[in-house]
Amino acid sequence: MIYREIRQSSTDLERMFSILDQHRDIDDAPGAPVLQVHRGEVRFEQVRFGYGPDRVILDGLDFAVPAGQTVAIVGPSGAGKSTLARLLFRFYAPQSGRILIDGQDIAQVTQSSLRAAVGIVPQDTVLFNDTIGYIAYGRPGATAEQVQAAARAAHIHDFIIRTPQGYETQVGERGLKLSGGEKQRVAIARALLKNPPILVFDEATSQLDSHNEKAIQSEIRAAARNRTALVIAHRLSTVVDAHQILVMDHGRVVERGTHAELLAAQGVYARMWAIQQERGQEAALAA
Repeated sequence: MIYREIRQSSTDLERMFSILDQHRDIDDAPGAPVLQVHRGEVRFEQVRFGYGPDRVILDGLDFAVPAGQTVAIVGPSGAGKSTLARLLFRFYAPQSGRILIDGQDIAQVTQSSLRAAVGIVPQDTVLFNDTIGYIAYGRPGATAEQVQAAARAAHIHDFIIRTPQGYETQVGERGLKLSGGEKQRVAIARALLKNPPILVFDEATSQLDSHNEKAIQSEIRAAARNRTALVIAHRLSTVVDAHQILVMDHGRVVERGTHAELLAAQGVYARMWAIQQERGQEAALAA
């Protein structure tokens, strides 16, 4: 048994080193400065991106997220919504156009400073097989008091202290010992502890049931208060309070406005809203 474990560990190490040896697709520009965030305005200027020559995902995307405001991105599956978050984090680079934060092209600043300024709560939160105290992942050196303050803000602290081991509770591989709602609250706490000026919620409630979704939405609204927030969503009911809603289709913004303005326009958003409301009523009747 020990021999098998040694063999497996050796194989895992080989895989890890092979990954570390790979050349990064995106490198910092020589002498790249550190991103300086003063207000937190995010701007996409004529951004074009595709995963291949025949797969154009974003086609001349142009919009701004004013500092301190919440802007929602909605649209059908495949419209390019989640690709925005990947570009903002510089997991990929646009083929043309620019992404600016407070007027600075993110392609010209260090990736470490960019990612320190942006917090993300993803659709599928990945938690390593560690303790709940791993909330501090995004901010090494955070004190226990700071971790607990973030957990309280995300409404996960009370759950944690009810467990036998408190903040030393093991979450299991990929957080399997936690429910979907609990994992998302841990992710929100992690983002809040990082305390970035810009937050991205990438379909953060799409895999939750309606009860958990409503509970998490209140935490998202509280977390986004007084920050620049980009909320990528499929369920329109989760973004009705956004300062502005952008409707994407085929890689472009086809409509923009508040919830009330978009309903009054009776366009793509209004049709999506009507369909989702009808499905919600059918689900309620079937329950």
